[in-house]
Amino acid sequence: MDNKSAIIGLACDHAGYELKEYIKGVLDEKGLPYKDFGCYSAESVDYPDYAHPLANAIENGECKCGIAICGSGNGISMALNKHQGIRAALCWTPELAALARQHNDANVLSMPGRFITKETGKEITETFLSTDFEGGRHQRRVDKIPVH
Repeated sequence: MDNKSAIIGLACDHAGYELKEYIKGVLDEKGLPYKDFGCYSAESVDYPDYAHPLANAIENGECKCGIAICGSGNGISMALNKHQGIRAALCWTPELAALARQHNDANVLSMPGRFITKETGKEITETFLSTDFEGGRHQRRVDKIPVH
């Protein structure tokens, strides 16, 4: 996923806002383009309101992949995974992010904003964006996830 011309979609709720803003700086430093689907402050909001526009943008090709953050990472992942073309993976270590890409061809990285440091979030993001899908036996498994 190291294509610098591919737009990365970002989404969060209030609990993920601080980490999302930090990740935007990481992407800026790397010259990676992104589109921020919100939220835009630490004021309480509902994560599905931001997850669905991100998922739609990936499904329609506006964004190549996404990064989504809420307090636990679970809620926003659940909302994203309701979309047929989304494979959101909740990752709290770089190793899990690598496996999500290598084995599952995840197209959205979800992170738990309240449970990881900014530095860990940076490492997870860098790993997710720089790791390729291995295909092979993993492709057969991914193909069994419907995308109608």
